[in-house]
Amino acid sequence: MKLYLKYMSILFKSEMEYRTSFILLSVGQFFVPFLVFVSIFLLFQRFPTIGGWSIYEVALCYGVIHMGFSLSECFARGFDTFSSMIVNGDFDRILVRPRSTILQVLGSKFEFTRIGRLLQSIIVLIFSITNLDVAWDIYKIITLVLMSISGVVIFSGIFMLGATLCFWTTEGLEVINIFTDGGREISQYPLSIYKDWVKKFFTFVIPFGTVNYLPLMFILDKVEGNSVLYMITPLLGMLFIIPCILIWNFGVKHYKSTGS
Repeated sequence: MKLYLKYMSILFKSEMEYRTSFILLSVGQFFVPFLVFVSIFLLFQRFPTIGGWSIYEVALCYGVIHMGFSLSECFARGFDTFSSMIVNGDFDRILVRPRSTILQVLGSKFEFTRIGRLLQSIIVLIFSITNLDVAWDIYKIITLVLMSISGVVIFSGIFMLGATLCFWTTEGLEVINIFTDGGREISQYPLSIYKDWVKKFFTFVIPFGTVNYLPLMFILDKVEGNSVLYMITPLLGMLFIIPCILIWNFGVKHYKSTGS
């Protein structure tokens, strides 16, 4: 952890050397997704509910999933840009160091400008919470925190899977964006509005449903049956990272240098 924080400190100081660029990029990261939320807000001015969900309930979904995405893009960016590390031969150096490859790839790059996207998701989340008629208690607050953490873990796992493919393809594959950008776009609405196969895929294969839809049912008191199961679904979703790590380790064992 000490080494990871050291990496973070060095790269943050590096980005601060170009403060104007950092500020402008952060502002851009704020407004691009924020305009997406504005379009959702305008949609609800035409239709009061979508699939029985109000704008404030959808805003909660939106805020949680974008918070998870922005934090994972910031702290797991090394996996998202891993293909360049393979092409340049930088991964060869990582392998000879006596530290975890996952830790070193995580520490190779941080995208601090994602603070803009994080800020807009927090604003949307506050907008939702202050307008929802929810009786908040300690269990619901913990569930909300776990939802955000689970989002970070799942997005990071997908970035790791995409990086693992580079061991065989060398170049990064855009197909992984189907699950990162596509998953984010789908999961900013409750999954119940989609076809049944979409709901099952994003619950049991790529478990975004455990980040917002299922625990959201608990927070909004829409659960029929055992509410505890819905409350702990973010924890179950975090288990997604285990097969991702195993597949990454399998890829590392079969890595062949490009000779760069």
